[in-house]
Amino acid sequence: MAATGHTVAAMSGLRVAVTAKQFGTAPVLADIAFELAAGERAALIGPSGIGKTTLLSLIAGLDSAFGGQITRPPGALAMVFQTPRLLPWRTLAQNITLAHPACTPGRARALLDAVGLAAAADLHPEKASLGMQRRAAMARALAVAPSLILMDEPLVSLDAASSARVQAVMVDVLDRSGATCLIATHDHGQALAVADRLLELGGSPARLVSDRRLPLSRQARGDPRARADLQARWFPAPS
Repeated sequence: MAATGHTVAAMSGLRVAVTAKQFGTAPVLADIAFELAAGERAALIGPSGIGKTTLLSLIAGLDSAFGGQITRPPGALAMVFQTPRLLPWRTLAQNITLAHPACTPGRARALLDAVGLAAAADLHPEKASLGMQRRAAMARALAVAPSLILMDEPLVSLDAASSARVQAVMVDVLDRSGATCLIATHDHGQALAVADRLLELGGSPARLVSDRRLPLSRQARGDPRARADLQARWFPAPS
């Protein structure tokens, strides 16, 4: 029988200590431990299928079958999934109001305006592009005034232009929220644009193989050239 892990509220940031996670008899995660200070942003990187989504699910409390303990900050948690998960029979604005009982229609429209979707508030998801839907999902995350935001490959399946636009919105959303954030991505460029630290998973079962703090301030990371230089040094292209 799988062990049941504990997820409790912390005084400030996020504390993760996962000793074991398995599916059936197959071990998936082992000996993963790290802490994020309040307001800190980290990117969980590693190849597709390594276990990033699984770890986010444990942190979110969606799966309690693991060994160890996860301590979350007090307050609301918001999760941005790989798919936007908008209700198709509701408008974008209505999807936002459903996130929290205190989110009024006016508040929902203000949040959509913050992600550049003021003119799309009354559209249904099927009438919005994938990039617009992803921005709406980020606005919905802000509706709960989260202390912790988890993002699972939030730019997947977007073309380069849409990805750049949504990434800029994502950074702005995090700046506005001041929340602690953990984003799972296999895209090194995206990780460098968003995060203060890079937490890399590797091996089988997946373990934390590196924990690197970016040498650039958040303001400096806004310069694409600075990010490209750091990416070339940290993740050189295969020769």
